[in-house]
Amino acid sequence: MRHSTSSIDVHPPEVQRYVVEHIVKNEEIAVHHQRIRVFSGRLPRPTHEADYDTWRSGVELLLKDPSVSDLHRSRRIVESLLPPAADLVKQLSSSTLPTVYLDTLDSAYATVQDGDKLFARFMDTFQDTGEKPSAYLQRLQVVLNSAMKRGGVIESEVNRHLLNQFCRGCWDNSLIAELQLKQKKTCPPTFAELLLLLRTEEDREAAKVHRMKQHLGSTRQKATSHAQFACVNPEDGAAVTALVNITQQLAQQLADVQRQLAMLTASQSKTSSIPKTCTYSKPHARPINQQPSRSTPTPAKPGYCFRCGEDGHIRPQCENEPNPTLVARKKKQFTSNQQNASNSVHLN
Repeated sequence: MRHSTSSIDVHPPEVQRYVVEHIVKNEEIAVHHQRIRVFSGRLPRPTHEADYDTWRSGVELLLKDPSVSDLHRSRRIVESLLPPAADLVKQLSSSTLPTVYLDTLDSAYATVQDGDKLFARFMDTFQDTGEKPSAYLQRLQVVLNSAMKRGGVIESEVNRHLLNQFCRGCWDNSLIAELQLKQKKTCPPTFAELLLLLRTEEDREAAKVHRMKQHLGSTRQKATSHAQFACVNPEDGAAVTALVNITQQLAQQLADVQRQLAMLTASQSKTSSIPKTCTYSKPHARPINQQPSRSTPTPAKPGYCFRCGEDGHIRPQCENEPNPTLVARKKKQFTSNQQNASNSVHLN
């Protein structure tokens, strides 16, 4: 005889409680751990929010998790958005696939540059001053991934391009030679392998520099202690050293002054030895009783016009009417003045 089983027998309270505590709660915890950072799309970007590329990287990790359903993925995407980014997907229903949410947000916030421009930007990325090689490699990886997503680089060629650009843009040639990175171009390592090599070498170099500083510091301390023991009176030794330094400085300054004085004397002697170009005739000696001859005075010029007899201009510039009477009187007066002047000269 076949017995009918009730729902209580199939799902007893203990089994239901076990399912709730160990399966449902674990799933909620797993989903909670998949929460991504907040993104709003506001400019300037708040400090507590992620940029779009970082936010989308978290969403891609969520999409690759097989333990999370599409419904929970869409819910996590909506929960991580703030206005104005949340306003773009507000009209979508809760049953919309996560890829639809991403396509809508990509159209508003994703990079619009094509792959070729992003790859050219990757080729122009070089190591900055004070930047570690490992940090430079990480910066290259971000730019190269953006170019790959936009179709500028084939995924199979990512490792090769990454290694080539690192060897081209890293200024530490000793590091490249130490790790033999140029020899690895035929079989380039992955990003994780190359980053581990760089960080290991950086740590080894930092430890070596630390040991060198410790060794040199201890050596200086030993040399100082030996010098103190060798000198009987440290204060007297310091005073003698200071006097020796001052004496050397004074001797050097005196030598410089003597050198400059010799150069100045040589230049003056050269200048005095140059013959003068102007001619100079030595005057003849005259007897003591002989008086020097007086120079003949320069004859005076008439100061009147020969046309009109007026003063202040000459005949070529005269526009007045001719006045012979005035001209004759001025001429007679000028002649008498000349005779009186010559007579006074002869009397002297």
